[in-house]
Amino acid sequence: MEKFVLKNGVTVLVEPIAYLRSVSIGVWVKAGSILETPEENGLSHFMEHMAFKGTAKRTARQIAEEMDAVGGHLNAATSKLCTNYYAKVIDEDLPLAADILADIVCNPALDPGETDKERGVVLEEIAMVEDSPEDVVYDLLAEAVFGDQSLGQTILGPAEKLQKYTPDDLRAFRARHYGPQNAVVAVAGHVEPAQVRDLMEEKFGGWSGAAGEEFPVSVAVDAQRKLAREKDTEQVHLCVSFRGNAMGSSDVYPVAVMNNVLGGGMSSRLFQKIREEMGMAYTVYSGPSSYPHCGEFTIYAATNPKHVKAVLEQTDIEIQKLLDGGVTEKEFTMSKAQLKGSFILGLESAYNRMSALGHNQILLNRVIPPEDTIAAIEKVTMDDVAAAAHQILTGPRAYAVVGRNADRYLKYMKV
Repeated sequence: MEKFVLKNGVTVLVEPIAYLRSVSIGVWVKAGSILETPEENGLSHFMEHMAFKGTAKRTARQIAEEMDAVGGHLNAATSKLCTNYYAKVIDEDLPLAADILADIVCNPALDPGETDKERGVVLEEIAMVEDSPEDVVYDLLAEAVFGDQSLGQTILGPAEKLQKYTPDDLRAFRARHYGPQNAVVAVAGHVEPAQVRDLMEEKFGGWSGAAGEEFPVSVAVDAQRKLAREKDTEQVHLCVSFRGNAMGSSDVYPVAVMNNVLGGGMSSRLFQKIREEMGMAYTVYSGPSSYPHCGEFTIYAATNPKHVKAVLEQTDIEIQKLLDGGVTEKEFTMSKAQLKGSFILGLESAYNRMSALGHNQILLNRVIPPEDTIAAIEKVTMDDVAAAAHQILTGPRAYAVVGRNADRYLKYMKV
């Protein structure tokens, strides 16, 4: 992997993979919902959409046609922490992909007519999320865990605010966050680093703009909150959240091993007990999330209303078993092998390699070599896993529940 900085401050990371014929390229901007004020919630995501709606030299249709004409893939995603614009093409089309990405990221037209049309698309996306109870319960859980802090906001923003945003609002947001010193370009695949350096200087070297902002300090609220939302669904959707580890913490590896045992896969205790033995859920799993300064560990299940009490009770039983008895040697070995295998298999994808480079650099300001990740997984001991379980699963809880008569299930939720 090679790293260099363009004259205007854009950080570029390049990982050649000689045996491929494809290239993945991504532009990462530190602009997500965590950096939005309540008055601009949803602007990061709206800006992502508007980047594809035309530039000074391309219409929205031309952007789509140019990428389709070479069989490439162009897309973007907004998270709570950043926005990523990316393309996947064969190696000979990297100059085109870089040109399109630079154009949409650096020079979006933000035309009023296109803004109004795309507003409708985003409102449909918000409606789509509303039709997904799993998405709704996670948004409700964020509110329970983080309250009025920006991490408690949704990524898409509320529909009533999207109705009012103008091109000037988008420009003001860009003026704070979109600029070369607040962005990373990552490239992985069949490339020559020297050629990539010249190409990036040509495409991104003229970009100027904001230096960006630091992530706000966020913490889980003191109160152990239980929130319910009424929704006409056949199942009840449940989340219980514990305090987790902040981004960059070395504890993420013991927690990952512990998570695999508790609810991270089909062989996990929660899946085997609640789904396979009790037959009380189709979907049940757990997983950690890390943010600047804080994190959370969440268990999710969707179940028939008549099984809610039993599912919550069994979840507590499995948590207590893990705390009292730790993990078995077999579980420990399997979990580490699962983590290691999944990570190594992911390295065979140019997109995954590009994504890891960009994600680590924009959020941690460093790149974690694959061998370091593998070594960190191998270093985890059974005592580390036990310590991680006690650190997280004995701490304060937050709950969210979505479904018919949702309030009635709060009494079953242990605090």
